[in-house]
Amino acid sequence: MTAAKKNSLWGGRFAGGSAEIMRRINASIDFDKRLYAEDIAGSKAHCAMLVAQNILSPQDGAEISAGLDQIRSEIDSGSFVFSDVHEDVHMNIEARLAELIGPVAGRLHTARSRNDQVATDFRLWLRGAIDRLDVAMRELQKALIERAEVEAGTVMPGYTHLQIAQPVTLGHHLLAYVEMLGRDRGRLADCRRRLNESPLGAAALAGTSFAIDRRATAAALGFDRPAANSLDAVSDRDFAIEFLAAAALAGMHLSRFADEIIIWTSSEFSFIALSDAFTTGSSIMPQKRNPDAAELVRAKTGRLNGSLIALLTVMKGLPLAYGKDLQEDKVPVFEAVDAVELCLAATAGMVRDMRPDRERLRAAAEAGFATATDLADWLVRVAGLPFRRAHHATGMIVQRAEARGCTLAALPLAELQAVEPAITSAVYEVLDADHSVASRTSFGGTAPECVRAAAREARKRFLG
Repeated sequence: MTAAKKNSLWGGRFAGGSAEIMRRINASIDFDKRLYAEDIAGSKAHCAMLVAQNILSPQDGAEISAGLDQIRSEIDSGSFVFSDVHEDVHMNIEARLAELIGPVAGRLHTARSRNDQVATDFRLWLRGAIDRLDVAMRELQKALIERAEVEAGTVMPGYTHLQIAQPVTLGHHLLAYVEMLGRDRGRLADCRRRLNESPLGAAALAGTSFAIDRRATAAALGFDRPAANSLDAVSDRDFAIEFLAAAALAGMHLSRFADEIIIWTSSEFSFIALSDAFTTGSSIMPQKRNPDAAELVRAKTGRLNGSLIALLTVMKGLPLAYGKDLQEDKVPVFEAVDAVELCLAATAGMVRDMRPDRERLRAAAEAGFATATDLADWLVRVAGLPFRRAHHATGMIVQRAEARGCTLAALPLAELQAVEPAITSAVYEVLDADHSVASRTSFGGTAPECVRAAAREARKRFLG
């Protein structure tokens, strides 16, 4: 093995360079360069605090701040060259700062460590990612609410066990996902609130002997407060795990909806159609229109679940405070954010793109004896039967309709009365799907008027 070049930023303790394989396993710059904006922001806040506390001269502080601004400009423009010789984003920026302003750059690291630096950067980055995801979730909710308003009266079969159960409306169905996304947004908001503490100033693990002002840097970076314990500040990754748990839940919700789109667009169902914008063809079968966007949203759940388990496994055996194991915290979070952002955008696109076949949806609702519960309820409410007797009688009536190959609404009155003499012609008012959904007026029910009211309320709660 050949030795790599000695690292001048931490090499004082070491006479020789690292082995090449050590350099490769130790470097994180390929992925943590995403943190550059947060790293520079944290460094500028730290620099300003050092000046305010008379730990750093105003002149040195001005040079450092100007140098950091130039580095930010270089990275934004794409002219900055990241090097794995400097391991990570922090040392790449510090090395470039030294090139720009000389030895004064070394004063910036006074009273801090890479341990509190990276913990601060990571929290800042994830806070921004949560804010972006909240906007994307809100946009998907908006798309679902808008579509639900249009489809408030569109009758479709509701399912349990993927067997036709009772008629519902498509608008009601879509609003269920609005509620799920509302919980997802709530979990992310909770995660954001808990992560919004600043580790900066905790240094390596024990704090520092310099008279720093941690509250000043926390406020400058938009944190609610400094983290209370220096050991916890540098070693805590609960915020990342909590985020991944929330992301996995959101991914599961998106996957459930994606699976329904896949089912609904199948030729056996044909409840909805997607345009060319969200489908693909086959390389061998010319007739195919594949719902690949939905299938990929469904598949991303595996990546999200894996990210959560990966970080839980990294953290489970770490004694306080910092271990290099924590370098493995970022990739699962970065990948999860990317996956959820992509899935939210794709799902919102599919919601806006889908074209329901309203006649087929209605026919499916009427074909599966979906109004059987309405018949049983009528027997209780109008004929005065105990529910269990009404349930039994309705089951026998369904058998007769099945044998005739007709719907309940098409079954002759004589057939109904042969099972239960108390039935009158008034029962037909509840045996068609439209009457069924219209009757479900309890709070949260599927009646079109309830769906429209729920959509209005959802706009206030989630979009307001």
